[in-house]
Amino acid sequence: MRIPVKLFLATVLLLIFSHVSTGQTSNIVIFSENGERFSVVLNGVLQNSSPETNIKVTGLPAPSYKLRIIFENPELPKVDRNLTLSRDLEVTYCIKKNSKNQYLLRFQNQVKLSQALQPVNSQVIIPYSGPPVPSHQFAMEPQTATTTVNNVNISGGTVNINVTSDVNASQVTEEREHYVMPGYNGRVGCPYPLTPLDFEKAKQTISDKSFEDSKLQIAKQVTTSNCLFASEVKEIMELFSFEKSRLDFAKFAYKYTYDIGNYYTINDAFHFESSIKELNDFIEGKIKD
Repeated sequence: MRIPVKLFLATVLLLIFSHVSTGQTSNIVIFSENGERFSVVLNGVLQNSSPETNIKVTGLPAPSYKLRIIFENPELPKVDRNLTLSRDLEVTYCIKKNSKNQYLLRFQNQVKLSQALQPVNSQVIIPYSGPPVPSHQFAMEPQTATTTVNNVNISGGTVNINVTSDVNASQVTEEREHYVMPGYNGRVGCPYPLTPLDFEKAKQTISDKSFEDSKLQIAKQVTTSNCLFASEVKEIMELFSFEKSRLDFAKFAYKYTYDIGNYYTINDAFHFESSIKELNDFIEGKIKD
């Protein structure tokens, strides 16, 4: 096959650009509303050497992380959260207290990395510290075919090349059966959890309702057509005032939870031990709902 030199060079540049573009990452920004100093732990790896009030972690290669916030004040409880990220986005979270004086991590906004704001004076920027994650762990991402160029000969203004590829066109896009959560090897109840932005919107819709019955009805409607993390089920349960509503929703949301192996973590949202037992009996099939 004979290809003009200019076309060959353009093709090489395109291949290089395509390779680089697959390395897109994401950033997270976390700040404390009341100025509490804290440290960030991602997948068990401490990111900042000293507690700060505003931290940006850059170059995150994975689609999700287990996040832990550790406050400088040892009397303040740790905050744990599962983060789901999308490539080429900077997501901002705020650490704040709820009406019960519990510390929570609230989604604030997200923007393209190219549109991210310049750091403020008090913000500490930290490149991600942790093992690299293969790009195939991003669910539903196109997989790049490996192309090898053999026998390149330039003669008389043309280039003679032989091109071979490791995959065919039908193999270029791989669709995984479900989202892959790093560090989680338990049972999966539903395939693709909501993005942080969509979850916060859904949670706000539930919270805006004045009556308990309305909140529960909307919560079930949202859950029926989506997939949640166990930690998100717990957050929704905490929107209800009555134990009965919390238990009702916990039973309902079980089959719509991605990491059902972590479902035990929602027990902290109950006020009574009897509710935990009833939920366990329900999950084990000892009672019918």
